[in-house]
This record gives sequence, C-alpha cells and structure tokens, in this order.
Amino acid sequence: MSGRRRPGRSRWAGALRISVTGTIGGVVFLVMCVAALILPWFIEMPPADTTAIYSPPSAAHPLGTDSDGRDVLRMILLGGRDVIIVSTISATVSTGIAVTLGALAAYLRGWVDSLVIQLTDFMLTIPQFALLVVLAAYIRLDNPVMLALLLGVLGWPGLLRAVRAQVLSLKEREYVEAARIVGLSTPVVIGREILPNMASYLMIHFIFAMTGATYSMVGLYLLGLAPMTGVNWGIMINNAWAKGALFFADAAWSILAPLLVVSVLQLSAIWFARTLEHLLDPRLAGRY
Repeated sequence: MSGRRRPGRSRWAGALRISVTGTIGGVVFLVMCVAALILPWFIEMPPADTTAIYSPPSAAHPLGTDSDGRDVLRMILLGGRDVIIVSTISATVSTGIAVTLGALAAYLRGWVDSLVIQLTDFMLTIPQFALLVVLAAYIRLDNPVMLALLLGVLGWPGLLRAVRAQVLSLKEREYVEAARIVGLSTPVVIGREILPNMASYLMIHFIFAMTGATYSMVGLYLLGLAPMTGVNWGIMINNAWAKGALFFADAAWSILAPLLVVSVLQLSAIWFARTLEHLLDPRLAGRY
C-alpha cells in the first residue's frame, strides 16, 4: 500500500510539475480577481491634485500620477472590480445560453435543432464587436451589470456549436440510453448524465469567455462608447490617451500601467486554463 500512488494526488502533482506556467498563472489570476474585488473596500479614491499632473514615479507615487494628479497605483488597485464583475457575469451568461441551447438542440434534434443552428449561424455572420459598438450607441451602459449582460448575450454562438457536437456524441453512450429507458426527464438526463462529462471543457471556455469580455469592455471604454463614470482600467486607458499621456515622458505609467495589468490578467487566465485542462480532462491523466 505504501508504494501505491493515489490517483488524485498524482494528477495534481503532475499538473504542478508539467505546467509550471499554468500553476503560476492560476495563482496570479486568482489573486488578481480576489484583490480586485476586496481592495476597493479598503482603499479610498485618491483626490485630484492639479499641481501634480503627470508627475514621475516617486516614493509617494510609485507609478506616478495621471492627468488629474491622482496616484496611478491606487487607481490600478481600485479599477479592477468592475472589470472582474463584468467579465464574470458576461462569461456566465454566454456559457449558460450556449450550454442550454446547444444541449437542447443536440438532444431533441428536429425543428429545435434546426432553429437553434439557424439562429447561431445568423449570429456568427455578424461582426460581434461592430454590433457591440452600434448597440452601445443606443443603450446606456452606465451600469456594469447591463454591460455584462450585453456582452454575454452576444458571446454565446461559438461555444454553442462545440457544446452541440459533444452532446451529440455523449447522448449515444450507454449510461445516457439507460437514463432515458428508466424514464428520466430531458432536463435531468442532460444535467445529470451529459453535462458533468463536459465540465472540463466548459470550465476552460468560461475562463476564455472572461478574457474576451475583458477585451471587449476595455475596447468600449478606449473608444469612449461607455459612460466615463467610476474607476476601471478601461477608463484609465481612455483618459491617458485622450489627455496626451503619450506626449509626456513622465506620464508613461499612466497609460502603461492599466495596459500591463490587463495583459497580465489575460495571460494568467490563459495559463490557468491550461492547468485546468490537465486537471479536469481524464484523457490527460495518463500523461502524468
């Protein structure tokens, strides 16, 4: 017994050993998400100071100040909450729509499948960000939840086709046939017998959906298509760009800092997804 390895422990150890970058990415991603949600409760909004506009980095201001003389580091620490909230809600909505419609289409087939596929094909032909820009001109996006819902409603078509393909394969398995024979309802069969076998793929997609929503959100603020209220990294980039940070050597961090923190969040999320793939996909267990 002492020489036998526990499968679960071996699997975790293998993921940590083989995917070092993925492990680092997971830690960084989780720390950034938790910090973005918690720190705004303990950090006050820095006051504007017209005498310290675009000050260079110093002991008082490690990343300098922005176009309003506010400390860039404190703005970075305050600006992540809306980004995380929007990306999480958006990923939840888009994944939920894709899983629900895709699973029903594959399981029920017939006119339901045809209708869902036609709707998906129609959505895939529309440039998503261009449509988002147009809708942003008519919908007031001053609420992060409203922005998240809009991003989520537009972000499901790509995943739906993949979910449909996997459900078409899984519905022919013996345990699914047995569940149907004993008379379990369609929602129970899908929710209890099919979707758990897709958990790894759905979790990985959820993370990628968060990264896509983050880019879309930052892009809207950079283009000035969302109300410049509150504090988030997108607004920081827009302010720095619009108020000439590129033309002041001392203002470099006012535009570089939010760009870097968004890039680090996205990169860590991608690395994290790699580790989750190793941990949740049973087909990769033998590689350890």
